[in-house]
Amino acid sequence: MSDVLRVALVDDQALMRAGFRALLDAEDGVEVVGEAADGEQGVALVREQVPDVALVDVQMPVMTGIEATRHIAADPALAAVRVVILTNYGLDEYVFEALRAGASGFLLKDTEPADLLQAIQVVARGEALLSPSVTRTLIGEFVARPPDRSTAPGLDCLTRREREVTALAARGLSNEEIAAHMVISPLTAKTHISRAMTKLGARDRAQLVVFAYESGMVTARGGIR
Repeated sequence: MSDVLRVALVDDQALMRAGFRALLDAEDGVEVVGEAADGEQGVALVREQVPDVALVDVQMPVMTGIEATRHIAADPALAAVRVVILTNYGLDEYVFEALRAGASGFLLKDTEPADLLQAIQVVARGEALLSPSVTRTLIGEFVARPPDRSTAPGLDCLTRREREVTALAARGLSNEEIAAHMVISPLTAKTHISRAMTKLGARDRAQLVVFAYESGMVTARGGIR
């Protein structure tokens, strides 16, 4: 990633795009590389510009933000692009589908400007835009659903340690908390997480959490299979 953080805006509401652009253009070290008014245009824009971060509205005409995210995540040439889903509604079914599709996180459209800028920086560094508290909220939703083993990847490729850190991450623990729980260093915890993500083809921690619950690795009572 260069010193200038490149961002693409994908939203069917012109006023919303204008607001985000005005905010981002006023920030040193951030460049808006283009705008798109629907998902199909958004995918084309991302393929042309290959930004660091794409802010993508979840509900759009022609192609939804979920489908656009799926196209971006499936393109090897766009492996470094991080998608942040924009939503009005918080944790709803659209957000879960977007995370499954490869989004690195989500933001409410009424997010404070400072939080938006921080979020873009976090995602651009390759981190998932899911704080432990948000992860725990995700968990609350997932435990109410039966595991979807038909769509989850096989977890047999993980070592015992990798399964343990994946399960702890899925329970909402940060790397520091995982390290304390397992009596290892935070760097070692981060390494185990990274290896698990690589083996499972997870783009980031958000997808790792999704995989853990959809596979049934973590049960509704918080147990580990």
